[in-house]
Amino acid sequence: MSKVLGMGNALVDIMTRLESDLLLDEFMLPKGSMQLVDRKAVEKVLSGTISLLKQQSSGGSAANTIHGLANLGIETGFIGTIGDDEFGKFFHEDLINNKIQPKLFKGINESGRAIALVSPDSERTFATFLGAAIELSADHITDDVFEGYEYFHIEGYLVQNHELIRKAIEFAKQKNLKVSLDLASFNVVEANLDFLKDIIKKHVDIVFANEEEAKAFTGLSPIDALHEIAKHCEIAVVKIGKNGSLIKKGDTVHEVGVIKANSIDTTGAGDVYASGFIYGLVKGLPLNKCGEIGAVLSGKVIEVIGAKMDVPTWDIIRGMVSDIQNT
Repeated sequence: MSKVLGMGNALVDIMTRLESDLLLDEFMLPKGSMQLVDRKAVEKVLSGTISLLKQQSSGGSAANTIHGLANLGIETGFIGTIGDDEFGKFFHEDLINNKIQPKLFKGINESGRAIALVSPDSERTFATFLGAAIELSADHITDDVFEGYEYFHIEGYLVQNHELIRKAIEFAKQKNLKVSLDLASFNVVEANLDFLKDIIKKHVDIVFANEEEAKAFTGLSPIDALHEIAKHCEIAVVKIGKNGSLIKKGDTVHEVGVIKANSIDTTGAGDVYASGFIYGLVKGLPLNKCGEIGAVLSGKVIEVIGAKMDVPTWDIIRGMVSDIQNT
């Protein structure tokens, strides 16, 4: 069976359920935004929410995707950098416990962490301290890292490091891996547009984008953006929230809906959609079924706080995935 390697920011997610949005104003965090903050600001948020319910898990976009694949029984690995601290130890152990092969490097700074403040209406606001996560560099990447893998999945948050992305993708293609890229953030897309267009055209096989990212990349509405992205890669996927997803390969377009879900927190929905989609590709399924499996995972993850689901939920998911595979 094909193995999947991921590369991304190694972050520890600290999910915090807010009782109201008043604390967002106190921390000067615009609701729904992802703000990069320094260590001092992180400590302020942590101390200011000390009495609120929290959950801790290893995170980062690509790591979430890899965790999803591992829970579906796919052999996986993950490349990232952590600090020499308790958060780094937690991240490493979480990979091991989920049977993910760690390819982790030690950085100089403290481990990165993302505090996700979840409003009562389920909107998320992130205060993210990248720390050691952004110390991953081209110098860490050697061609043997890709040995034995068939797919290489990258999160878009890394594309600001052009040298790292270019070297990793070129090594992956030399080893004949299929490369998938999740655009991850519309502001990162806007800031790196020329670079993204160049590497996608030359090296990327599968592109995942949500509605905002697709518009940032093409300036077009979802369906027109899908057609435009598909000109430059083998498979284009545009996720359109509660309306499902659009998938195109060649001249064929698939429209895939969503499953019924009680949305509590949308953290990780796009990440685990990619897990389900790539799982379908690994299993050789038609693209509409890849999208349906992605919809199952994203529908289930929004019913919990954070991007991780418990064992009983994964048992239900695996049953639903099996039904899709066998129909």
